[in-house]
Amino acid sequence: MSLRQNLLNPAQQAHQAHTSAQKAAQMDWLNDLPVGGLNAEQTLNWLHGWSELGWLRRLDSALAAQLLRLQPDAPPALLVAAAVLAQMEGRGHTCLSVNDLLTPPVTLLAWPADAVHGPQGLLALWAHLPSDRAGWLAALRAAPACLLDASAPDAGQPLVLGGAADAPLLYLRRYQAYEERVGQTLLQRAQSAVDVPTAQAREWLDRFFVTAPRTGGSPEDATDWQKLACAVALRARLSVITGGPGTGKTYTAARLLALLLALHEGASPLRVALAAPTGKAAARLKQSIDGSLQALKAQATGQAGATLDLDTLIQRIGAARTLHSLLGARPDTRQFQYHAAHLLDVDVLIVDEASMVHLEMMDALLQALPPTARLVLLGDKDQLASVEAGAVLGDVCRDAAQGGYTDDTLRFAQEVAGQTLAACFHASAAPALPALAQQTVMLRKSRRFDGPIGQLALAVNAGDAAQVQQAFALPGKALTAWQPESPQAVCDLATGQGARAIGGASYADYLTCVNDPPAAGDLAAHEAWVKQVLKSFDRFRILCAVHQGEWGTAALNAAVQKALADAGWLQPQGEWFTGRPIMVTRNDTQLGVFNGDVGVVLPNLHKVPKAWFLDGEQLRSVSVARLAHAETAFVMTVHKSQGSEFEHTALVLPPGAAELLSRELVYTGITRAREKFTLIEAQEGLLHAAIARPSVRVSGLRQWWGGAER
Repeated sequence: MSLRQNLLNPAQQAHQAHTSAQKAAQMDWLNDLPVGGLNAEQTLNWLHGWSELGWLRRLDSALAAQLLRLQPDAPPALLVAAAVLAQMEGRGHTCLSVNDLLTPPVTLLAWPADAVHGPQGLLALWAHLPSDRAGWLAALRAAPACLLDASAPDAGQPLVLGGAADAPLLYLRRYQAYEERVGQTLLQRAQSAVDVPTAQAREWLDRFFVTAPRTGGSPEDATDWQKLACAVALRARLSVITGGPGTGKTYTAARLLALLLALHEGASPLRVALAAPTGKAAARLKQSIDGSLQALKAQATGQAGATLDLDTLIQRIGAARTLHSLLGARPDTRQFQYHAAHLLDVDVLIVDEASMVHLEMMDALLQALPPTARLVLLGDKDQLASVEAGAVLGDVCRDAAQGGYTDDTLRFAQEVAGQTLAACFHASAAPALPALAQQTVMLRKSRRFDGPIGQLALAVNAGDAAQVQQAFALPGKALTAWQPESPQAVCDLATGQGARAIGGASYADYLTCVNDPPAAGDLAAHEAWVKQVLKSFDRFRILCAVHQGEWGTAALNAAVQKALADAGWLQPQGEWFTGRPIMVTRNDTQLGVFNGDVGVVLPNLHKVPKAWFLDGEQLRSVSVARLAHAETAFVMTVHKSQGSEFEHTALVLPPGAAELLSRELVYTGITRAREKFTLIEAQEGLLHAAIARPSVRVSGLRQWWGGAER
């Protein structure tokens, strides 16, 4: 029985078994299959049957059907491999390792028990397929109209075979192209040497970083990683700064900008752009960068800002933008305004929350960036990867904790940053690390998560169930865990009933503001009120792993809304009622709203409902009549919460969705909380099941810069 089956209660298991049996009865044609050998048509029927049962998407089996039309004598193994590949792409993988097909991919697909062991299941089909790599490769190469490899001419085949001889990888064509371009471009940028005025850079860095690192502790404590990151970023057109919450990624990036300004030569001003995958992340990036630059300006020691025009730099940077906005997203097309033939007008581009940037977006970004521009990627390598295929930051930073720095990098670190790294961070301790490791620095000291939330996040990240339990047992009210019998507990938390018992913010905070509007006609007071509502709403958030089911976002949003209305906090009359929190679900460049933007519906001075958003301290509003793609946002998925943080975060783990729960999902949910984190387990054991499942994205990206693929 699969892990998912174990997490279902007996009634759910019985219902699922009955439903599967009904669907399986519609597949009687499978009962007459020959004992040995399937033909292509029978294989396609089998795959369509899996789609009918919900084990594959219809899109997955449709790809196999398309290939059979391209080559009517295509081997059954090719059709199966293509359907599995399409399924994996839908789960965020960029390719499929052929080695994973040598045995039935039970773990890879994580299907329920009847999908694996039943008469129409995975094991039954695999009995008719090759059992070794040579057999699979022969089957794939037997369809040259469908598959491109080194031995076949390029005729626009939809599948591509790549990777190493002992680790071949099967791609959908466009993902192979994305991966090749991204891999090669990142490597070229990391290896693009830039002349650095060593003495001048050292002088400025010593002025910007005046606190000496601790001594006598761990090897990490002996290094100022923020100072090192700034130095490393100087010497190439690519730098990557990773680290957990509170490690100072944007603080470091702000000092890097000041350093680049100090070293900038030429009559033209330094052109800087800030970007992030979502509007909320972009707003936080701008706010953090501006705050850090202002603090640097005021820094008395060494008079760091005295000879730098940081005010002009802050003004010139302008607003941070979403990646879609930066590249010029256009409706009804995947193409952007900026591309290889129409480059961005920028010298330095800083991208925050880079873990959320999927492969296709990273390809578009790199193609639109001038070769002479510097790209700085910021992000937490341990967070959830992007919803769409690819995990670029995870691939780049997979070995960041080890360092793996060469003698040249170590010498540069000493000369420019005055940093002598411990032997455990030398390349001799990790000789297999790729070239991009030399341009990657991991920040290791969190200044925000030293308490219980930080300890819990570290324990989850390490997969240490015992330490997780100990963290929840720590004194104080920062961490709380519930195992309620029904979703009503979530509603109690939202209304403040449960929150009063355990402490922490709730939606009562922002609704208190909503229900206390200013006097009519006072524009300044109205704007202050709107800002207060939006900031109060961001004190608390409920996060989920799934959309559907009674523990998913759809049902919980409806339940929370009803509970707040029953308690008298809301009057939900019509769709666009006062106080309704919303999340934009589709980019609309004309309106200036983007997927993931969160706001609240409030009346303007003329009592007309508007959707209000806050970017840093900048208010903007959108007519609700024009906002066609938005949903209620009392509850959102963990994925959608990335780039945000809340005073109090509640994470809901649903039953019956074990394959969707992962260590990274829980870690990301925890690290959205600043002061309080509440875990709501709909069933005992869900947390431990999640942290025992680190997510792995199959990728061949590292092959392009000297690392082995997963």
